[in-house]
Amino acid sequence: MLEGFAGLDVVGEAKDGNETVKMVGELGPDVVVMDISMPGLNGLEAARSIAKEHPKARVVMLSMHSDETHVLQALRAGASAYVLKESAPAELDAAIRAVARGDSFLSPAISRHVIGDYLKRVPPEAGSPDLLTPRQREILRLIAEGKTSKHIARLLGTSVKTVESHRASLMERLDIHDVAGLVRYAIRHGMVSAEK
Repeated sequence: MLEGFAGLDVVGEAKDGNETVKMVGELGPDVVVMDISMPGLNGLEAARSIAKEHPKARVVMLSMHSDETHVLQALRAGASAYVLKESAPAELDAAIRAVARGDSFLSPAISRHVIGDYLKRVPPEAGSPDLLTPRQREILRLIAEGKTSKHIARLLGTSVKTVESHRASLMERLDIHDVAGLVRYAIRHGMVSAEK
């Protein structure tokens, strides 16, 4: 399959992890494509050895494992790309070309999974708009656009008292206690433009 990719030359093929590390030293390839699961020295250990002994060679890890643990282990071991075996050949081609340029590459399916897991673990930072309810963000945007509580209440079909309650709770949550501060916050977080 690799020989079918335009502009790529396959300079060697190894049967296990130990032979892979040895051949990288002998042949000096730009990119090494290997599996995590290999006889003898596994792909993670081989990637560590290659990263340490031959740092110019970039490793593309090809694997059937899509879980975050395997992906992170491969990246920590020195892999520059992680591609699922079930991916289309074009994805492997893109990964090889990306790492040859000095970039990194993750299969899109893995990217979605890893990013989703990351976002679940990382709490929103203090003062982040993510800490606000959708209604509070809406009211903040309207305040930043210069609307009065009365006008906001009319727009949202609610009472002035409810708008004031939301305003007070969002001020407390953001630790901002004046309208000018709320406007600056909304502009800084892209909720309104500075021209409004």
